[in-house]
Amino acid sequence: MTEFYSQLQNASIKADALRQAQITMLQGNVQLKGGQLQVNGKNLVLPPELSRLGDKELSHPYYWSAFTMIGSPW
Repeated sequence: MTEFYSQLQNASIKADALRQAQITMLQGNVQLKGGQLQVNGKNLVLPPELSRLGDKELSHPYYWSAFTMIGSPW
């Protein structure tokens, strides 16, 4: 969702922002590492509950494929 809102700043429609966020995850540019969420070179500190998950790459469809656009894509 962090990447979606980041992409939404540059996209003309919400559906395109969602697609770009999914592509970013698919390419392996979003991962959990060292208790932080790393997105395109930016690090976001995670709450303790999530930092305990350890290091994970989030490129598998399990992490990004469930997000869909409902309602108006504009």
